[in-house]
Amino acid sequence: MNSATFTKALVGAQDDLLRFAYKLTADYEDANDLLQETSLKALDNEDKYMPETNFKGWVYTIMRNIFINNYRKMMRDQTFVDHTENQYHLNTPNDNLFESTEANYDLKEMRRIVNALPKEYRVPFSMHVTGYKYREIAEKLDLPLGTVKSRIFFTRQKLQRELKDFL
Repeated sequence: MNSATFTKALVGAQDDLLRFAYKLTADYEDANDLLQETSLKALDNEDKYMPETNFKGWVYTIMRNIFINNYRKMMRDQTFVDHTENQYHLNTPNDNLFESTEANYDLKEMRRIVNALPKEYRVPFSMHVTGYKYREIAEKLDLPLGTVKSRIFFTRQKLQRELKDFL
């Protein structure tokens, strides 16, 4: 594939790539940035493209890898590493929410309600509260993504109904 054909194929794929970028980022500006970065990387690596392979698949793979690398970098940048002796910062409470008796009572009441739920609702909700993403929960529990989302949603509704007197 010569350079002009390669560029023409890349320009022709821009609309599809932008849609894919938006699915990944869920933000138009981030999607446009990802599209631009992908196009530049594809042009820089034109010599590595094998003409007998699927061009769109090749470019989609570049975009997906850029997105994953950017996401990992963002998560690394947000990670706080405590280098103090005895991990002082990690062991210091960063808010006063749980210091009051009322807050402790509310937390115990929430735990009681969640623990009273059937296991199929309690486990996904507990995983979500501890930081797992919906997709990770679905994979770990071998459940469809929609099932995980609905169980977490119903658990939240139950908590709101049960705790309406406390809020």
